[in-house]
Amino acid sequence: MTDSIFSPRLSRRKFLGAAAVSAASFAVSACSTVSRSNYVEGGGPVGYAPQASVDPAFGDYAMMYGPLEDEGFQLPAIPIKKMNKRFLRQVVQDPTGERPGTIVVDTTNHFLYLVREGGEAMRYGVGLGRAGFEWSGRAVIQWKRKWPTWTPPDEMIGRQPELQKYSAANGGMQPGLMNPLGARALYIFKDGQDTLYRLHGSPEWFSIGKSVSSGCVRLMNQDIIDLYDRVPNKTPIVVTGSVGGGVV
Repeated sequence: MTDSIFSPRLSRRKFLGAAAVSAASFAVSACSTVSRSNYVEGGGPVGYAPQASVDPAFGDYAMMYGPLEDEGFQLPAIPIKKMNKRFLRQVVQDPTGERPGTIVVDTTNHFLYLVREGGEAMRYGVGLGRAGFEWSGRAVIQWKRKWPTWTPPDEMIGRQPELQKYSAANGGMQPGLMNPLGARALYIFKDGQDTLYRLHGSPEWFSIGKSVSSGCVRLMNQDIIDLYDRVPNKTPIVVTGSVGGGVV
């Protein structure tokens, strides 16, 4: 159900124990990690921030970003008081003009929109790395994975030999709280081909709303879990540097 700011599965996870980690984890080749000390403020204008709509659960951020047990992993609470609230999950007037059910990544303003009925959208803050700016256009979410394995690309291992232990030959980095892909990954394909572009979770909440040294499009783990539960495979996605046509 998409009419609530909370998905039913997310609400239940907060109070119920979860199953063991899924064995069907997929590696990713393009998205990579970033040091906690190696990030910079994103360039560009202050983002478009349409008026939030009325929603029964809107603003209950303590619950939205509280500690969460998920698939056997204990996610810590996000220190929301340290964040700019414009990058927290909220219902807004849709600035994209896309059809309901479409994901829109605004790379200029560091937002991800999931378009809803009635002229609204769910808006999530995102962090972007080099890979997050290298591809734009229309595509689909080909598949999704919970707690995926991460495999650094060969060129990254060449620069950082210490990552050899996470190579494809060695099975990649197993799922966990510090895995660069976080709690979920959504894999983007165009015309049946892998773009190597991902939406994924991250433990680095402080990188949301910023441009970091590497990676694709990262959301806080609580947000990527929420988005994962709202969108099926084959969901259309648009990645663009121009959304809304205005700055406020």
